[in-house]
Amino acid sequence: MINAGELRPGNTVERQGELLQVLEFAHNKQGRGTAIVRAKFKNLHTGAVTEETFRPEEKFGRARIERSEAQFLYQDGDEYMFMDTSTYDQFPLSRAQLGDAFRFLKENDNLSLLTYDDKVLGIDLPTSVELTVTQTDPGFKGDTANAAFKPATVETGLVVDVPLFVNQGERIRVDTRTAKYVERV
Repeated sequence: MINAGELRPGNTVERQGELLQVLEFAHNKQGRGTAIVRAKFKNLHTGAVTEETFRPEEKFGRARIERSEAQFLYQDGDEYMFMDTSTYDQFPLSRAQLGDAFRFLKENDNLSLLTYDDKVLGIDLPTSVELTVTQTDPGFKGDTANAAFKPATVETGLVVDVPLFVNQGERIRVDTRTAKYVERV
C-alpha cells in the first residue's frame, strides 16, 4: 500500500479496481487546515484523465507493471500490430490504447511493452525518436530577430515545427513527450 502523500508523477497505483498512472501531483497545506493532495490520473484501462483530491493518509494499492521488449510491425486501419521479441507472439493494439504514441511509430521500431496481469496496457516510447522529414517548404532567411521555425511533415504524418535550415529528406530527432523538434541528426 502507498499513501496519497507518497504519490509521484509516473507512479502506477490501483484504486477501486482501476489501474491509474499519476500524471501530476501537488501537496497543499492551507493555514490551520489539514493538508490535501491533488493528483491528476490517467486510467490505463480506459485512457480517461481525472483530477482528484485526497487526504495524505489515504491508501492506494501498488500496481506492478511489467515491461518487455516489443517490435512494431505494421498498421492496419486503426489497429497497430506488435510482436513480443521474447515470445514472438503478435497482438494488435488500438489507436485508443496507444494514445498519442501512434504519431511516433515506424515499422520495425523496438519499444517497451507495458503489461499488467498478462494483459497488454500499452507501450512506452523512448524519450526521443529519429524521423525523416518528408515534406517542408524551403527556408528563407529574412528579418528574424528570434529563432524562425517552419512546419515540416515527418514520415509518420506528424507535423513538427523545425528551424529554417532543415530540408526535405533530412533526419531529425523529436521529443516524444512534447512532439517538438530537438536536433538535426
